[in-house]
Amino acid sequence: MKELTHVVIHDEPPLLGPKQYGEASVFQAQNLLREGRRQRGLSELPVPEICVLDPDGDVVRHLRAAGLASRHAGWACYHSELWVTHRTSRNIGIVPCAVGAPYAVLVAEELHASGCDLIVSVTSAGRISPLGDPPYFVLIERAWRDEGTSLHYLPPSKWAHLAPDLASLLIGAFDDLNEPVHAGVSWTTDAPFRETTTAIAEAKRAGVHAVEMEAAALYAYAASRQRHVVCLAHVTNNMATSGDDFEKGKDGGTQRVLAVVDAIAGAWAAHPIQP
Repeated sequence: MKELTHVVIHDEPPLLGPKQYGEASVFQAQNLLREGRRQRGLSELPVPEICVLDPDGDVVRHLRAAGLASRHAGWACYHSELWVTHRTSRNIGIVPCAVGAPYAVLVAEELHASGCDLIVSVTSAGRISPLGDPPYFVLIERAWRDEGTSLHYLPPSKWAHLAPDLASLLIGAFDDLNEPVHAGVSWTTDAPFRETTTAIAEAKRAGVHAVEMEAAALYAYAASRQRHVVCLAHVTNNMATSGDDFEKGKDGGTQRVLAVVDAIAGAWAAHPIQP
């Protein structure tokens, strides 16, 4: 079979058709959770104020093995588990393996409907334009919208952005960490195994530093629904092109990730942003 190199679309897919951005959805997260509680006999318990999306699941696996996380007794999501760990002055909720834009936004909708005020996503990412030697963190200030979920929340555009009030809140928040957290730009893709040489070159021309699978959708959701979301890329690899990739450090990078989350939580506690 001859390989397709270029396709001209004459029949527009529904994804690119017009959306009613101001119209409420018939299917609501709070109603899904209500039915989950009813079916499972769960009490309606609020989730922690700050919750983390842990797409690789390494943080939760390490905390569970160390006896430092417990399962949230009222989490009624059909598709995920919510674990709670205690940090210095607060409980933090963590949802493991929320990988990919549709799933990450589904979980984000449900967390916010359950009482969460701030979601922090820390996703493993591939290096596009170097900011250092992996592993390191990138605070994603804007994300290239090469995915589909964001188009259901905001009209088409190249970029989705970290909210300006959160960006201001985080100025200086990482200064006391043992490693730098770089401000940068990500490329959000739905298809990690279609990161071709041409696509990577285009991403570099766009100023992208890392490639991941959630940030653009989470930022579009946050802007549309007036929610608070911070996305970080944990740059761990060169897309397995050179060997010895995907190394996060001791404990699967758990303490490094939690240090970054603690810094964000501290900034939030000092100057909370009202809904």
